[in-house]
Amino acid sequence: MQAPDHIAVVIPAFNEAEALPSFLSEIRASLDAMGATVSMIVVDDASTDETASAATPLADVVRIPRNRGHGPTALAAYANGLRSGASVVVHVDGDGQFHGDDIARVAVAVDETGADVVHGVRHGRTDPWFRRTLSTLVRFAVLLVCGRSVPDVNTPLRAYRPDVLRTLLEAVPAEALVPHVHFSIAEARRRLRVRYVAVPSIPRRGSVTQGTMWGARRSRALLPPRRLVAFVTRAATEFWRVDIVGAGRGTSHPAHHDAAMRG
Repeated sequence: MQAPDHIAVVIPAFNEAEALPSFLSEIRASLDAMGATVSMIVVDDASTDETASAATPLADVVRIPRNRGHGPTALAAYANGLRSGASVVVHVDGDGQFHGDDIARVAVAVDETGADVVHGVRHGRTDPWFRRTLSTLVRFAVLLVCGRSVPDVNTPLRAYRPDVLRTLLEAVPAEALVPHVHFSIAEARRRLRVRYVAVPSIPRRGSVTQGTMWGARRSRALLPPRRLVAFVTRAATEFWRVDIVGAGRGTSHPAHHDAAMRG
């Protein structure tokens, strides 16, 4: 595989001290093997564990002083990736649910396929049934809204060309709960060149569950937690405001994604 000259890997993280060292080392080893210049950037969402110190030997760490949640932290990570000057910006969550080699495959696919965007499409997911069902419903909603089927609407493994990423960041509020859903819709509506790479989804690294948004790790969980139900309700309201009403009005959101500055 021929790697881009400079790849920035941006990683939002919350309470991932246990998972990050092995995950970051694996990503760097996979990209270094291809001869790429690599910038590793971890944006720590005011973790209450040792996430920042665990990541510091392996990545540049940007610490957000107030917990903002996954969506705003992911957007701040993208903004930091753009500031690195990389020719490709790759996003992946800090819980380590992908192999390093697969992250590298997604990164190089941008140049290999001439794409604007590359999504890592997860298979073999071990998430509880209600999360997988939710993903299916969101995929159907996106198909209705923009007329294009997106295989994994909310995948956290994505690679972007910088100019494309800038335009997407400008279209999404900095406090968005589900920025990747908005990105997927904007990509479809703008007819961007999106390519898909199938990647296995592996269980979260580490033994703790603090970093998970929904608390439960086990695929056998019977009912969605209340926190998930409340989140979905707010996300649905945001979807209506940003992707339905906002699109009809041609609303553009100012880029306020510089709240987390490089330390």
